[in-house]
Amino acid sequence: MLRTRFTEEFGIEHPIVQGGMMWVGRAELAGAVSEAGALGIITALTQPTPADLVAEVRRAREITDKPIGVNLTILPSINPPPYAEYRDAIIESGVKIVETAGSNPQEHLPHFKDAGIKVIHKCTSVRHALKAQDIGVDAVSIDGFECAGHPGEDDVPGLVLIPAAADEIEIPLIASGGIADARGLVAALALGADGVNMGTRFMATQESPVARAVKDRLVEASELDTKLIFRTLNNTARVAKNAISEEVVQIESKGCEFSDIQHLVAGARGRKVFEDGDLDAGIWTAGMVQGIIRDVPTAGELVSRMVGEAEEIIGSRLAGMIGGGGAR
Repeated sequence: MLRTRFTEEFGIEHPIVQGGMMWVGRAELAGAVSEAGALGIITALTQPTPADLVAEVRRAREITDKPIGVNLTILPSINPPPYAEYRDAIIESGVKIVETAGSNPQEHLPHFKDAGIKVIHKCTSVRHALKAQDIGVDAVSIDGFECAGHPGEDDVPGLVLIPAAADEIEIPLIASGGIADARGLVAALALGADGVNMGTRFMATQESPVARAVKDRLVEASELDTKLIFRTLNNTARVAKNAISEEVVQIESKGCEFSDIQHLVAGARGRKVFEDGDLDAGIWTAGMVQGIIRDVPTAGELVSRMVGEAEEIIGSRLAGMIGGGGAR
């Protein structure tokens, strides 16, 4: 058993988190991850209404009675979702762990705290992690530049960002971005993290509710097969390399407003990729870590393999190097 501050304080068996992913974080995946002893997370805004979210948590509870979480991503929008209603639905559902991301979650924290819910806030820089700690979150999850989705604008990879954050943060720290196997887990722990968060890797599992073509593409793709879009708009996102993302990058290179690419990056088009398996239907998030994803196991097999191999690396390979053993 790999015991860390995160596993002890959050009541999780293994220091592994399945991050919230739009259209992916559903009951079947989150439930399987939690049942395996890691922390599965349902994505709140994937559900059409707060009532649907309560029902989705209930579905996950049919799979596992172990701790499960819900992601609530708060982003500025012309027509924002009813965040307060989704927050209340999370509380009603009875979950005790929430992953927040995007904007400052401060207005929601008192409600979560009063309900006995622990909050993990996801961020992309040390300064944002310190701010999250100051406002009272229970843990921070920090994204390196390698991650899928929004890596921020600082372009700091995990090998530097994780220890930089560990030097400053006093609450449990979860490392995110570029992690897919036991080697990444052990490296993150060595760098000062208390656990790891994986999105792309869990997308390529049997229980992941995306089309098989997407999972196969993640196995086939290399670490070079992602694109950074929205760079010129100061809202960088890492997505899979396909016809649409390449077109977006080309348009951006000539200078553009968001309205010039909005028709290409609509969320409904990305959802079509996941549901229909048409890899060029829209943009879809994928991390550089796809370059070391080799198979599509069950979530349970993935978690068990990672933990077992991590213990082997720590107890055998690394231990054998002490004293000049030269173990490989």
